[in-house]
Amino acid sequence: MVQGYVLHHYDWSETSLVLDLFTRDHGRLAVVAKGAKRPYSQLRGVLLPFLRLQVTLSKPSKMNEEGAAEVRTLRGAEWVGGQTLPTGAALFSGYYVNELLLKFLPRQDPHTALFDAYADLMPLLQTPDGSQAALRAFELRLLADCGLLPDLSVLATTQAALDPERLYMLSPESGVVVPTQDAPQLTGQALVQLQAALLHGSMPALRAACDDAGSALKPLLRALLHYHLGHRPLRTRQVLLDVQKLLN
Repeated sequence: MVQGYVLHHYDWSETSLVLDLFTRDHGRLAVVAKGAKRPYSQLRGVLLPFLRLQVTLSKPSKMNEEGAAEVRTLRGAEWVGGQTLPTGAALFSGYYVNELLLKFLPRQDPHTALFDAYADLMPLLQTPDGSQAALRAFELRLLADCGLLPDLSVLATTQAALDPERLYMLSPESGVVVPTQDAPQLTGQALVQLQAALLHGSMPALRAACDDAGSALKPLLRALLHYHLGHRPLRTRQVLLDVQKLLN
């Protein structure tokens, strides 16, 4: 049995689906769910995003050029309880997080701490007071686990300690630098607290540090994510912006 979440699915045939599963022990996996679209299939109400599942998988059906397994077949899946499907703004946030994982994580690259952070995040998306700090904490955990986050506690050019009261910006190419342009900025104290929480490994501590950093953290992280995404824009973010325009 493997713990996992459905990140995305698409039709494979008239009756079956291909799932992109985010699993705790194996990372992202491509999984064929045969017969899942049939009206009487017990999988129809289970293979949904944001539900924590216990799944049983077959052995890999084939290997890629590097000798790694590519596709497995789903033998069974059941919801283990807890978080239900989010609604409203929380639903957009959930799809945004799923798209980040699809874009940044290669297949079959386990990230157990990130999986636990994802599971921790899901129920928090529906809490108005804590959802923003929770999202920022997850973005930081994702960037750190992918090796894309520089040390936030030192100046990139000299490796000197940060002045707690001074404002700094985050350069995607180098790290923490003295502001030279109009860009998102955080105090040295906020950056050091974020780095300490990341090293500690506690998601509650990281969320608290994100909350203390305030609204300036969001554009700083979005700029960093955008840089590393390159020419792969996030579709969910654009959809949310389009909806907001319609409502205004």
